[in-house]
Amino acid sequence: MYFKQFFDEKLAQYAYLIGCQANGTAVVIDPMRDIDQYIDHAAKQNLTIVAATDTHIHADYISGLREFAERGVKVYASDEGDKDWKYEWLKDSDYDYELMKDGDFFKVGNITIKAWHTPGHTPEHLTFLITDGAAADEPMGMATGDFVFVGDVGRPDLLESAAGMADVMEPSARTLYKTVEEFKKMPEYMQIWPGHGAGSACGKALGAIPETTVGYELRYNNSLKSATSEDSFVKFILEGQPEPPLYFARMKRDNKIGPALIGGLPQPKRLTIKELKGIADKENAVLLDTRERNEYAAGHIPGSLLSPLNKQFNTVAGSYITEDEEIYLVVNDHQVKEAVLDLYNIGLDKVAGFVTPRDLQMYKEQGGEIDTLETVTFERITELKENEAVLDVRKGSEYGEAHVEGALNIAHTRLLPKKEELPRDKKLFVHCQTGGRSAVASALLKRAGFDVALIEDDFANYKNLQTA
Repeated sequence: MYFKQFFDEKLAQYAYLIGCQANGTAVVIDPMRDIDQYIDHAAKQNLTIVAATDTHIHADYISGLREFAERGVKVYASDEGDKDWKYEWLKDSDYDYELMKDGDFFKVGNITIKAWHTPGHTPEHLTFLITDGAAADEPMGMATGDFVFVGDVGRPDLLESAAGMADVMEPSARTLYKTVEEFKKMPEYMQIWPGHGAGSACGKALGAIPETTVGYELRYNNSLKSATSEDSFVKFILEGQPEPPLYFARMKRDNKIGPALIGGLPQPKRLTIKELKGIADKENAVLLDTRERNEYAAGHIPGSLLSPLNKQFNTVAGSYITEDEEIYLVVNDHQVKEAVLDLYNIGLDKVAGFVTPRDLQMYKEQGGEIDTLETVTFERITELKENEAVLDVRKGSEYGEAHVEGALNIAHTRLLPKKEELPRDKKLFVHCQTGGRSAVASALLKRAGFDVALIEDDFANYKNLQTA
């Protein structure tokens, strides 16, 4: 059996290529939208991908399942869950597909992939038990998707907190408890190949180790250890979950009804200085600046958003840009493809053009309008005026542990729809833990017309001021 784990650092997502070397065929589990990476790797191993499958309807990225179906690969999808959790794009289509229920299986050469219905994170969720028939007649491991991670389990609150379904959080947690009880019966030697690692918003304490075993997780996974009773598990698993990024609801919708087919990656054009000067006047357009926050603060085009091209790029862009907006980038020319691919993976396809930081400098030299972002330290807010307020854009759980007295709190990933809850008659001093989240939030609020200043400081310094 051939086994390859793929990792997308920005989405903390794992996909799996599993192949039978005896007959040269392979399956991909939980592919991302950019499927060429799997096809190219398989070809180098003399394997042909003949099947693709998803563990569930994903909320954090666009699945590559439809792209595989378009290329004639047979796709397998869950038929569990109620009518609201079906792969609608497959129904009555002419794709080569098969819907799977608990206990169903398919084969790729000597490899058997068997579905185990593991609801809780989502109603339709499947885990795939993998048996290498050339060596054994029992599964050696399982692709658990968003059911069991290293150190955690998939959060059961997303249907309510991200997808907007009312009163399903606790019932989902209780369903997940029952699934966990079944998991405890699995052989301890069995390997676990999770759908996400550290950095994903699909859980609250995911580990960075790429794989684990049933036995290890039963001993050291705090979420599993909390399942001493149903009520204790439900309480533990729902406490402290981070606010989900805004785009999660859109991902659920798109993966359910069918991701758009646009014929590959967008190919944005490099803008002239004259074209750049006209971006600010374009309706339904957004300029996304991918430079570091200090560069943005020192000089940026008025109205531009900020999202440095780091691990948080997808999360910020997906939370601050809507699918209908035309996107223009400020990005280094050697990073254009990376930025476009990251946006493509979360369904932001209207990337129309870009300029480089050097172009931005030329724009400034030719009289183009440049704005700056005011930055201060925590010392500035020790005595606030009546027309000033502090906005804390950390997670609610962080705010609960310690915060500036009287500070408002909206997590940066939920700020776009909630910004009108903020006072427009006050200057807002925006902070987080170390400045990264508050920088992108400040840019969003400045674009929306708020009077803002970024607290470019470590929150520990504020606590030190309080004890001095």
